[in-house]
Amino acid sequence: MDCKRTLELLPAHLDQELGLPESSEMDQHLQTCPACHNAFASQSALRDAVKQRATYFQAPIDLESRIRAALPLEPEIAAATTKRRPWQWGSWNWLNAGTLLASLVALIWSAGLYLATPSPNELLAEEVLSSHVRSLMVNHLADVASSDQHTVKPWFDGKLDFSPPVADLTAQGFPLVGGRLDYLDHRPVAALVYRHRLHLINVYIWPAANERQTALRTLSIQGYHLLHWSEAGMVYWMISDLNPHDLMTLARILQVQAQRTPG
Repeated sequence: MDCKRTLELLPAHLDQELGLPESSEMDQHLQTCPACHNAFASQSALRDAVKQRATYFQAPIDLESRIRAALPLEPEIAAATTKRRPWQWGSWNWLNAGTLLASLVALIWSAGLYLATPSPNELLAEEVLSSHVRSLMVNHLADVASSDQHTVKPWFDGKLDFSPPVADLTAQGFPLVGGRLDYLDHRPVAALVYRHRLHLINVYIWPAANERQTALRTLSIQGYHLLHWSEAGMVYWMISDLNPHDLMTLARILQVQAQRTPG
């Protein structure tokens, strides 16, 4: 089984929907392919994060009875009801009011679900967080461990469909630790690892969908600080437990590097 087919079947494999032959082939491929294994681990971590942190809404207990009350009665039932209770001359007005109320409840409920759904950037931030934590937990910071940019950059040749910008920033206080392959946003990406004092920083890079430059944005999740932007045709996501000021300094340095040596 090749990588393309493996990535197509990852969601079904995660949900245990594959037959025994395909499932066995998937397991064998994941054991021998680091990129697909990272993709599987990222999707598994993302699924677990969504399960743990997603907001669920329960319909009001009396919603069903209100909806049923608002629905038109069958002709036979309506006739019998009219005969039994002729004094209800305004029943259609109450029916219209009930229908409006049920529609309003359904609209508010749908709006709540929409607002609670994570945005694409929020989901991607969860992927970045999972990848960063996983790299620290399993001690898999780098596939190529070197502070020499002329060693790290050529290592990516043939492993990615783009050439990531790599720079050793020891002189600026951010020595290069190495690089590795990872999988984010449904594609293989380059992960560069930098160090500042005792803090490790993961910088994820992949081609942008368009050449439009996007401003640097920041957010924090579970004690980690994340920065992301696009520059010179590349998307950058950075994460660390380093303080935001120093992390911003590294981001500015990388932006200047990208402007000087695009691509």
